[in-house]
Amino acid sequence: MNLVNLESVSQAFGPKPLLSDVSLGIEAGDRIGVVGRNGGGKSTLISVIAGTLKPDSGRVTHTRGVRIGLLAQRDDFDPAKAVREIVLGDKAEHEWAGDQQIREILANLIGDLDLESKAAELSGGERRRTALAKLLIEDHELIMLDEPTNHLDIEAIAWLARHLSARKSALLVVTHDRWFLDAVSTRTWEVVDGRVERYEGGYAAFVLAKAERARIAQAAEERRQNLMRKEIAWLRRGPPARTSKPKFRIEAAQALIADEPPARDTVELLKFASARLGRTVYDLEDLTLHAGGPGEGPLVLDRSTWQFGPGDRIGLIGVNGSGKSSVLRLLAEQVRPDSGRLVKGKTVRLAYLSQELAELDPKRRVLETVEEIRKYIQVGKKEWSASQLLERLGFKGEAQWKVVGELSGGERRRLQLLRLIMDEPNVLLLDEPTNDLDIETLNELEDLLDGWPGTLVLVSHDRYFLERVTDRCVALLGDGRLSMLPGGVDEYLERRASGGAVTARVSSAVKAPVEAPVPVADPGKSAKEERELRKELNRLERQLDKLGQQEAKLHAAMADAASDFGRLGELDAQLREVLGQKDSVEGEWLEVAERLGE
Repeated sequence: MNLVNLESVSQAFGPKPLLSDVSLGIEAGDRIGVVGRNGGGKSTLISVIAGTLKPDSGRVTHTRGVRIGLLAQRDDFDPAKAVREIVLGDKAEHEWAGDQQIREILANLIGDLDLESKAAELSGGERRRTALAKLLIEDHELIMLDEPTNHLDIEAIAWLARHLSARKSALLVVTHDRWFLDAVSTRTWEVVDGRVERYEGGYAAFVLAKAERARIAQAAEERRQNLMRKEIAWLRRGPPARTSKPKFRIEAAQALIADEPPARDTVELLKFASARLGRTVYDLEDLTLHAGGPGEGPLVLDRSTWQFGPGDRIGLIGVNGSGKSSVLRLLAEQVRPDSGRLVKGKTVRLAYLSQELAELDPKRRVLETVEEIRKYIQVGKKEWSASQLLERLGFKGEAQWKVVGELSGGERRRLQLLRLIMDEPNVLLLDEPTNDLDIETLNELEDLLDGWPGTLVLVSHDRYFLERVTDRCVALLGDGRLSMLPGGVDEYLERRASGGAVTARVSSAVKAPVEAPVPVADPGKSAKEERELRKELNRLERQLDKLGQQEAKLHAAMADAASDFGRLGELDAQLREVLGQKDSVEGEWLEVAERLGE
């Protein structure tokens, strides 16, 4: 059954046409992800479909009586209303408390927020979660979401994806979160140049199909084509689930990636990073940290020992409020620990992108603001000018001459990030760098970071970006420690689901599940012994990384020497030796981790 039809719809703001003669329909059961450049018309499209914006021309038809739920980017809550009234309306407590689905929505979105809190008292994140909970509790045949993952952590995003996938209603979602797109959508619409291009499958299928169209038509310019090839190559090397949704044969894209190198030359970058940084970057020794400084705010680290080495690319994961930003502020020396030591390498040249926008001169032009830091920069083996990098991050042509005071929040964030990179740091601390960035700009940023040599510590709720630009994940699970996650985000979600953390997000109205005990280090172990064990664990992890790289190189060499049986024998012997070393090191790692209680 068709729920909504658009016939020859056009819409413009000023001289810029956002939709030009667009005709499309949404049927019951459709699950559609909408992508496109910021300002390209995505929010306009869903506003027209929802009926909250009347188009300049054309016709929008809704099936009679169709129930549509819209999560816009801004809410219009009455500031005097309580969360309970906004979310649950006039439902009696026994009515909603006895409904398992409502309890689950409240537990995962409202959490420990007091239901009697007034809308005027809520933060931006709390307002967003409240609006989303209200929408999901209601019954709709078509759910339309504009950037629903904003202000949600990785755990909440994973829950939302599962929840939406289990619902029978049709779904239309605008988001820059590529993992979320793949998890919930079976079709993709790209809003570009006033058109709506349609593709089968989620984000992975969209990337493959778009690259294939470009190859056949030979219409894409060379640099963008190369970016897409790298994206596809990474998708192919990732978990099989990434490419399970395309409904066409994936082999159609093989010609695009036949000679594509790895997304990052990890060995070369590590060598360069070590030369720039030496052996020490940051060492945390028996360190205790509260979020607001000594004795102030929640406890983040409790006598923790950890080492950030040259060339490490680490993703820091945890629920909102677990202290991820506090750890970055500690490394940036903006907050002092209660006790213990933070040892910083003498050669560290730090760049820190916080969630707050840095003050920029509102009267200066964009290009001038970047060139005052540096006019040229070496990224990998290529030199880039300030103007070229601005173009890569979405400031094309005349946009480079805009006055800073006229920029949007997303544009200011891109400008701030570029200024940091132009200063040629060897350590990057990035706190939610993907906020307000569209997918094309994210692709460009990922490609830029691929060639950047140094130590990277990233906090992001964007799971795709996190997995794409980092090599290892570390979690704050609420037990005062930094916990290594060999299995990445999946392991983090499993540990959270099984109670492998001290804290859990539950509503005050919903009984919390009984938590499994958290393994802890031997209380009889001295701080010095624990510190030495931590260093040994980090050494073994680096050794495992190197052995993994050797293994990958040997597999590639064996593929190249498929017809040379003599050479294959030599390579096979080398591979068996590397695998033997890897097994031995993994055994040592498990033994040390067990002694630490991890």
